[in-house]
Amino acid sequence: MRSAAQGRQGNDAQFFIILIASTFLMGSSFVSGKILLAQGFPAMLLVGWRFLIAALATLPLARLDNRSLFAALIPKGLALRDFALVIVIGVLQTTAVMGLLFVAMRSISAATAAILLFTNPIWVAVLGRLFLGESLHRARVAGLTLGIVGVVLAIGISSQGQSTPAALTGELIGLGSAICWAAATIINKRANLPLGSWSLSFWQMLIGALVILGLAYGAGEQWPATTTHTQWGWFVWLAIPASTGSFGLWFVALNRGGATKTSGYLFLAPLFTVVLSYFVLGTSLSWMQAFGGALIGVALWLVNRDAPGRNKNELMSQALAEGRP
Repeated sequence: MRSAAQGRQGNDAQFFIILIASTFLMGSSFVSGKILLAQGFPAMLLVGWRFLIAALATLPLARLDNRSLFAALIPKGLALRDFALVIVIGVLQTTAVMGLLFVAMRSISAATAAILLFTNPIWVAVLGRLFLGESLHRARVAGLTLGIVGVVLAIGISSQGQSTPAALTGELIGLGSAICWAAATIINKRANLPLGSWSLSFWQMLIGALVILGLAYGAGEQWPATTTHTQWGWFVWLAIPASTGSFGLWFVALNRGGATKTSGYLFLAPLFTVVLSYFVLGTSLSWMQAFGGALIGVALWLVNRDAPGRNKNELMSQALAEGRP
């Protein structure tokens, strides 16, 4: 019995380490992106090249879905409708979410952008109720209420005590990126695509990157004529550890801890962004924004916690997400 208990403790420790590493890398992406934006890198071009490289870095991992890379990327049973849905998910998940996020960060802090983006589970709960018939038990209702209050506080008051028109626009764009992420999640839940996690990640990042690169070059965006070694370092960090690395570790955490348990810790990503922003960028949140972020963290826990009253469709969806029959 003692060895079994020790084994569980070891597994729990490994799960937590993986979770911390994943959310730390997620949080660092906002800081590295903000640094490059502040140094004149165009938002859409930065996102496009970031996720094109991240998609290519995901290819070796896609083999984990199947022994053959080709069979993993284009499995039997992948219909034209399925690939059309993959395109929609890619445009929403990468082009819209990350494009809007980086545009927002031109006028708001990395910490505020992270807080707004990671309200995503709150909007998933709302859209899940509307389109998937998922139940809203008392914990979720309380979580949604706290989340909305937290969002109002997070975007309503800046560190100077007021929000400028440019900052308010950026905050609303950042909130729009979270809603696009939620929409992509709902479509993915309903689609039941015959693709593994890594293969779907590759396709959605590749498609989203190509679309946003087309938009960026069409709008006349250009990569800076001179890029320093330090800037290349921040970009490589943004593209591989903060993108492929964070996603990969997140999938490992999902497999070890299950969707419900793991998603409850998603608030750690904006927390790491706030801490890194303070030490790397020298920025901070107002007390009101910090309180709003704390409310959002509690809301995420309430929205994702296991509770009675879930309907059959929701339980089946959770079981599939956690790899259970």
